[in-house]
Amino acid sequence: MTQAEQRRGRDETEEERADRMWGELIQEVRVAQTGVQILFGFLLTVVFQPKYVRLTDTDQAIYIVTVVLGACATGALIGPVSLHRLVSGRRVKPQAVRLASRLTFVGLVLLLATMTSSLLLILRVATHDGYVPYLVAAVVSWYLLCWYGLPLWARRRHSSRADD
Repeated sequence: MTQAEQRRGRDETEEERADRMWGELIQEVRVAQTGVQILFGFLLTVVFQPKYVRLTDTDQAIYIVTVVLGACATGALIGPVSLHRLVSGRRVKPQAVRLASRLTFVGLVLLLATMTSSLLLILRVATHDGYVPYLVAAVVSWYLLCWYGLPLWARRRHSSRADD
């Protein structure tokens, strides 16, 4: 078997491909949805804790930004479910898969921002030390490597131009 024959991929129609890609996307979204919903739920409780009123104005601003980012991430990561429900049976699955994929990507970026600001707030309150921004930057760099760097490297290394 030649390399060209190996690269042809599956023999599926556009609709079959959309069905497969939809199933894969929904599995991915389930993981991210669960994480963002748990994080968002915990964030919503912070304002009701006695220590909240003792936070500095800066920390309260970071908290508000974090909650808004968490709300936006939750909306973007639940969006594909609503999209599927509203367009189901309308014969637009290939277009819905592309749109849901974009929503998921936006949701992951917003989740990254939410986790970054959450980590910043928690470490500022827990330590009050000047190294916090560097620690947060290191963790965010790790997220970027795991979530985007390695996948993009693998995509470039192991896919042909036709697959892009």
